[in-house]
Amino acid sequence: MIVGLSGGIDSALVAVLAADALGAENVLGVSMPARYSSEGSLNDAAALAKNLGIRCEIFPIEPVFQSVEKQLEKAFANFKPNEAEENVQSRLRGVTLMALSNKFGALVLTTGNKSEMAVGYCTLYGDMNGALAPLADVLKTDAYKIARWVNREKIVIPENSILKPPSAELRPNQTDQDSLPPYETLDAILDLYVVKNLGKEEIILKGFDAAIVNDVLNKINFSEYKRRQAAPGLKISPRAFGMGRRIPIAQKFRL
Repeated sequence: MIVGLSGGIDSALVAVLAADALGAENVLGVSMPARYSSEGSLNDAAALAKNLGIRCEIFPIEPVFQSVEKQLEKAFANFKPNEAEENVQSRLRGVTLMALSNKFGALVLTTGNKSEMAVGYCTLYGDMNGALAPLADVLKTDAYKIARWVNREKIVIPENSILKPPSAELRPNQTDQDSLPPYETLDAILDLYVVKNLGKEEIILKGFDAAIVNDVLNKINFSEYKRRQAAPGLKISPRAFGMGRRIPIAQKFRL
């Protein structure tokens, strides 16, 4: 199995599951730094691999990223950098993982969680690449709980991976909360809407800000096309995406 190791909690948890299920000798961790990758994230990925006893290889994507920037320079000349450039980095990581998969006959485990998949905070043909998504039905807040359980007797997942603000590290000083509500709020809304099937007004009556609820529910509905192209996930909740909860891709669900 191949796991892209970012130094974050999700990839760490997927690597733990893979090593436990298949044996450390059958898991390859792949670190793919670029210009915005912090030294701490690289160190956390290396520490995790050492703790698990898995092999870890480093494939910097920065030189290729610069080549793609050069290729697109003329087309992008009059536009400010945005998610287009950010997603190039994620897709170059996907290319690297899939090349290793094809060459060595190993399956790629994608590391996205249910919170990200719900609101489309993921990149098609990038971090969504893979044959199986072990965390696809695990909310981000639950991923933290599982990580702490993994570390209950000894440190396996580096503490920094658990404590630092989550970030895709695709632009300077980026954090997930630049684009999303705090995960405690997001996951509570997701549980009510996706799992318990409550409507917008019912969720708002439970004390959530109406604007946040509207934004989250719209993101969920508009991201169905991404979820249709995602790797199959392991179901652990009463309602998982792809199994028991599908909505039309073409629809008028704006709230």
